[in-house]
Amino acid sequence: MADLHYDGSARGALAHVFAEANRKCQVLVLAGDLTTHGRPEQMRMLIEELSGVEIPIVAVLGNHDHDADAVDELGAILSERGVHLLEKGPIEIQGVGFAGIKGFLGGFGRGALAPFGEKEIKDFVRTTLDDVISLEKSLRFLTTSIKVAVLHYAPIAETVAGEPESILPFLGSSRLVDPIDTYGADVVFHGHAHHGKLQAKTPGGIPVYNVAMPVLRQNGLEYLLWEGRAPDRRRRAE
Repeated sequence: MADLHYDGSARGALAHVFAEANRKCQVLVLAGDLTTHGRPEQMRMLIEELSGVEIPIVAVLGNHDHDADAVDELGAILSERGVHLLEKGPIEIQGVGFAGIKGFLGGFGRGALAPFGEKEIKDFVRTTLDDVISLEKSLRFLTTSIKVAVLHYAPIAETVAGEPESILPFLGSSRLVDPIDTYGADVVFHGHAHHGKLQAKTPGGIPVYNVAMPVLRQNGLEYLLWEGRAPDRRRRAE
């Protein structure tokens, strides 16, 4: 799941979701925007919601988690809880490899922003390219038979379909799909696009799921259970 945007105003609201995921799943994947404004106190309150989770947790941060410029402190809070932040490197859990980054934006396909012109534009594109390189290194490092890629921003346009066309360049970058199709993953999870589409595929045929909470709930889900096949839709939003 992604885009929890937790600020503590509804304490306990996620505890039952996490508790059920703990019963049914082997790993919990959080694909960014865990908090509303990236404040350490918000992350600490979210950690309280995770108190019933005993399975491993992996995560990436989202743009909301960067808002308060407290990324290092948020990372320390997550690490203390035992959450593995994938930006710090890939991890193998029970024979499954997880690689992830927040990613960045810039648009898709022929509309993707090119590193041309002003230095500010080149720096902007460089931010995305740095994440592409980081994801590539993580996927290359993993030798597991199953690989899971976790992003916050979308790597393909198809899973942001439904959002206003004017904001599509701010929802992800097709540059992010290159290392996924080149070095392989069995599945990709991302968030960020609240009005996007649940499922699509990369040009290379790898399934991509938009697991932003609003998208999950639009599809009658509170979390997506992936078993190496189509997602389990038995869990219905209350």
